[in-house]
Amino acid sequence: MAGGFMVDGKQGRAELYEGRVTMYVVFACMVAALGGSLFGYDLGVSGGVTSMDEFLILFFPKVYERKQHTLHETDYCKYDNQILTLFTSSLYFAGLVSTFGASYITRSKGRRASIIIGAMSFFIGAIINAAAVNVAMLIVGRILLGVGVGFGNQSVPLYLSEMAPAKIRGAMNLMFQFTTCFGILVADVINYYTEKIHPWGWRLSVGLATVPATLMFVGGCFLPETPNSLVEQGRIEEAKDVLRRVRGTNNISAEFDDLVEASEAARAIKHPFRNLLKPKNRPQLVIGALGIPAFQQLSGMNSILFYSPVMFQSLGFGSSASLYSSIITSAVLVAATVVGMVLVDRKGRRFLFMEAGTQMIISMVVIATLLGLKFGHNEPLPKSYGVPLVIMTCLFVAAYGWSWGPLGWLVPSEIFPLETRSAGQSIVVCVNLFFTAAIAQCFLASLCHLKYGVFLLFACLIIIMSLFIFFLLPETKQVPIEEMSALWENHWFWKRIVLSSDIKKQPV
Repeated sequence: MAGGFMVDGKQGRAELYEGRVTMYVVFACMVAALGGSLFGYDLGVSGGVTSMDEFLILFFPKVYERKQHTLHETDYCKYDNQILTLFTSSLYFAGLVSTFGASYITRSKGRRASIIIGAMSFFIGAIINAAAVNVAMLIVGRILLGVGVGFGNQSVPLYLSEMAPAKIRGAMNLMFQFTTCFGILVADVINYYTEKIHPWGWRLSVGLATVPATLMFVGGCFLPETPNSLVEQGRIEEAKDVLRRVRGTNNISAEFDDLVEASEAARAIKHPFRNLLKPKNRPQLVIGALGIPAFQQLSGMNSILFYSPVMFQSLGFGSSASLYSSIITSAVLVAATVVGMVLVDRKGRRFLFMEAGTQMIISMVVIATLLGLKFGHNEPLPKSYGVPLVIMTCLFVAAYGWSWGPLGWLVPSEIFPLETRSAGQSIVVCVNLFFTAAIAQCFLASLCHLKYGVFLLFACLIIIMSLFIFFLLPETKQVPIEEMSALWENHWFWKRIVLSSDIKKQPV
């Protein structure tokens, strides 16, 4: 499946690609993937900090008072506060806006430049949050963190997909999700210990976000630019040199010719965002830019990541116990991502999507049933209910960890042609962060008003997104990134749309 496609009536060059997996490309991808740790650390640390007493007393005293009134009871509405959720979601609204600036930088200055800018912004935001004395400082810090996340999420998946050989592109790209999940796990462990440091433990948690930002900045300074980006910028000889090093061979003519052709097509496009609306790019727009990033968040996973300490505490687990439960779910997420890295280039993207969809639906229905039977009656949750609740949460997290989590970044980053790749990835990040922010802002209120029904709602959404994948996404494993167009031309549904645009162009 690696090559031999018919593109525009000509035989594709994929079967002529040479090279091997070199330590050079592995090292470059590992360093770039550190960008995921920014996103992951924030996901983990923000949920834990918002359950710490000193943080709530200083910034959200009303929430603290309500928490104390129902300290050992189950209460859906214990943390329902829109200003508190704004603390979390402001980062994602900032990332949503910044990704369009990141698109220009990524296309004109390169993927590496966006990685460095993202690290710098995240570092400054972490310092401001650690020193915050009022809610305004918290929000300013979160906005700068959001700019860092916007730039990092826009550039890192592109970098990984462009640097990796086609046969292991899936595993390489999943390193972004792995570092994201590892960042969540590290944040949960740090929260577990800093929660015991009074009264400044929360400041240590948010301040340590400077560590992944520093690693990303230092690593970014030494990263090579991708051959695709160098060709796009007209730096031909540099592109050849980098391609030789990452492929470990001097015979790069077939792959390089594909890059040059893609670059020539890209330079002919003056308005890449407008070009995304053309029929030939409709599959990438619907699947990659809109559908997958939206559904990734509508699965309900980030609600669990944001608020797992808060949610488990609301279930009556107690402060330390709730953070410990979050560590368990984060460890499961890391392990599941490793499973995904092993299987993604063997079993394929569609297999992981469909298997995980079934597992996630069952998990959500069971969670909703357990909560519906016992939760919300203003009494401690019995262990006979709490233990299976954690187990089902872990099964849900595992399924997400080898499917929608990593594939939500992998598939969009590999299906766009070079001329719309940067613009397309900006829309991916924009849609992703919009739904991330919206769910972050609405989840606790939804939990308060819908109660266990919010998990049934997520189960219904997972059914819809699984059908979306089943009918509309072709298998992309081991397909060279510059030959993806052949998939749409041979797909039962998309071929009628993409080929019709070519027919209209033919002279009468």
